Amino acid sequence: MAATAFSSTTIFPTSPTFPASHSDPKSSSLRFPTSRSLPLLATASKRRVTTFCSSESADVPKEQTPIELRYPAFPTVLDINQIRNVLPHRFPFLLVDRVIEYNPGVSAVAIKNVTINDNFFPGHFPERPIMPGVLMVEAMAQVGGLVMLTPEVGGSRENFFFAGIDKVRFRKPVIAGDTLVMRMTLIKLQKRFGIAKMEGKAYVGGEVVCEGEFLMAIGSGSE
Repeated sequence: MAATAFSSTTIFPTSPTFPASHSDPKSSSLRFPTSRSLPLLATASKRRVTTFCSSESADVPKEQTPIELRYPAFPTVLDINQIRNVLPHRFPFLLVDRVIEYNPGVSAVAIKNVTINDNFFPGHFPERPIMPGVLMVEAMAQVGGLVMLTPEVGGSRENFFFAGIDKVRFRKPVIAGDTLVMRMTLIKLQKRFGIAKMEGKAYVGGEVVCEGEFLMAIGSGSE
């Protein structure tokens, strides 16, 4: 900035004065630009501006990985066909799309892809599609069924029912476009009575949207 001010003073003086005794212009330290020097001065000025701008380009972030390649897909431990072989539910009440972690008789993590095509959205609500809380609880119970409906832990692949729901809390609304990730963990099992107590949490984007404790009764179709 100082160099620019100095140049404007020495090269383009606004009101130069000369002593009356000086008749020889060569003795003056002030020199006026000629028509040939003007383009050079303009070029030099442009070069200074260009150099200044290029120094700022170092702060521009480098190209990042495209967003469509940045996030891996959830793994598939049980696909929808395998889920249908375990759960008795069918359309429109099968609310589990994929199991991404499975420990029979211990725990399971599954996902429900919430889409605007789900049959409950036209009525809940037409202007603001929100997944009903009772259906979130139902989806979590179905994941619990995947944990318990295995012969290895004394269960059955035929029926299971709610026996109780405690401490259920809804933290945030789940809307169309969300991926509901549900974890169900067995806390206590009474094989004699066919009662299982489970803890469940549901997440969207890593944040808890629903949680609670579930009592489930399991048994064969003849009971």
